[in-house]
Amino acid sequence: MERTETDSPAIDSQDLRCTVVVVNFNGSELLLRSLAAVLESTLPVEVILIDNASSDGSAKQAKSRFPQITLLENEHNRGFAVAANQGLRSARARTLLLLNPDCILQSDTLEKMLEVLRCYPEVGMAGCRILNPDGTEQRGCRRNLPTLGSGLRKAAGRQKSRKAVDLHLQPLPDQPQFVEAISGAFMLVTRQALHDVGFLDEDYFMHCEDLDWCRRFLDAGLKILFVPHVEVVHYRGTCSKATPVRVSWYLHRGMVRYYRKYLARENGLVITLLVIPAIYGRFLWLTLRRQLGRISGRA
Repeated sequence: MERTETDSPAIDSQDLRCTVVVVNFNGSELLLRSLAAVLESTLPVEVILIDNASSDGSAKQAKSRFPQITLLENEHNRGFAVAANQGLRSARARTLLLLNPDCILQSDTLEKMLEVLRCYPEVGMAGCRILNPDGTEQRGCRRNLPTLGSGLRKAAGRQKSRKAVDLHLQPLPDQPQFVEAISGAFMLVTRQALHDVGFLDEDYFMHCEDLDWCRRFLDAGLKILFVPHVEVVHYRGTCSKATPVRVSWYLHRGMVRYYRKYLARENGLVITLLVIPAIYGRFLWLTLRRQLGRISGRA
């Protein structure tokens, strides 16, 4: 069950250029910084904040400080995909942005992105260059979709393959570039593409739903664009740092779902019976290593 709060004059839908959908879970002060930056945009925006039962009061603070936003409050944590879809269903603009609550835009970020989109009518989704707080390019903002082969190469430490998943170490292109996938921290989609492809797969709780969505956009014949000259800063992991084991579990569960949905058939039953236990085994190994690290740190 959700509660909706909106007590400010609505922007005329004819003037709306973009709806920004933000899913929050204990976003703390960064959520407020993120929303402030969005609301300083050089074009009219609608902001929809979906709160997944935060315990830090961040959603209430956001609504108090920015009464013009729409706040949807869930009584329990429904996961990213479900909450994002709540926001997307409520959005009114022609262009929609899924934005993480720890991602800081520039005032002209949205205007620049929409200008680029107008030049690429075949594009259904676009992302920008996402930076770490230290100014380096963040993994995942331009990437290939994962395959079994790329996963094995990564496990073996062979990151420089032509089919490496993450492309952030490759030279930055001079112009917008078509890619297979972008980061879920900043996903700009057109309303027509959303209509054609559909909403996020709600069987993912968190992690891998962005890759799934990218795959479905490509399967629908739509292009995904990486825009290198537009930059935002992402303070990665702010909402999940308090529960690393739980987050890791959802990541690996998402990996299993993605594999079963898109890769199992082409790899066959025998390989699948090896891959899925290996994914869960990786989760157990990382969890054990984390716990041993905590114990040794106390010694």
